[in-house]
Amino acid sequence: MSDPEHKSRTQFNKLQKRLRRCVGEAIADFNMIEPDDKVMVCLSGGKDSYTMLDILLNLQKTAPINFEIIAVNLDQKQPGFPEHVLPEYLQSIGVPYHIIEHDTYSIVKRIIPEGQTTCSLCSRLRRGTLYGFAKEHKITKIALGHHRDDIIETFFLNMFYAGKLKAMPPKLLSDDKQNIVIRPLAYCREKDINRFAAFKQFPIIPCNLCGSQENLQRKAMKQMLNAWDKQCPGRIETIFASLQNIAPSQMADTSLFDFAGLRRDSDASLPRVVSDDAGLDILER
Repeated sequence: MSDPEHKSRTQFNKLQKRLRRCVGEAIADFNMIEPDDKVMVCLSGGKDSYTMLDILLNLQKTAPINFEIIAVNLDQKQPGFPEHVLPEYLQSIGVPYHIIEHDTYSIVKRIIPEGQTTCSLCSRLRRGTLYGFAKEHKITKIALGHHRDDIIETFFLNMFYAGKLKAMPPKLLSDDKQNIVIRPLAYCREKDINRFAAFKQFPIIPCNLCGSQENLQRKAMKQMLNAWDKQCPGRIETIFASLQNIAPSQMADTSLFDFAGLRRDSDASLPRVVSDDAGLDILER
């Protein structure tokens, strides 16, 4: 092996270890996968879901618990979608899989007027289809490929456009209380996933079929965060850390903290000023 090849392989091994460590930590921190779980890994054909499947398959071999993996793709019948790509790839690596065929594309086009955002309806239809499949096949965990950058972008999208401090939780119980959604890539950076997917040469299916307004807004968030990251390296990590270090009493949400009920403690002794031996005024309780 030549020096450049050896260097490239060494860099990839470090990258792979970092991603696997991040996924392992996220799974442990949020108790994402438990003994005898049946995990449905949702594949879109993008770099994130391919990476998630690859890492989970590797962890499955070394994990101290047994759990099952089934890869699932929802074919929404969007024009131009290459239906053969995912089945061929999954067969080549020997992973159990299922392709769900549901023409949500036509439903969205029929209901949403031309030029308006389709994301909300499309997302609900997609989520309902996946939840239905999960119930039918006794799936215990639904794994989605959202990474750290997705979570932070969603946080700022909600702040700027919806007036909410809300992101994507690494682990979520669905509204019907019947499904648990996990995001094993929650601690992974997108730039690491990009490099990993390029090295592995996954058969990426371009996500350019929608072109919705929400996607344009998300691109704007991505550009903003990338600029911040270049200007102040480490800022993305700090922002994500803040999502795990929330102080409700320092915000302004009356449903999370009883601001109206705040009262002075009349029994608490007030500090008094005294002088120490050096003549400096100090506070004494």
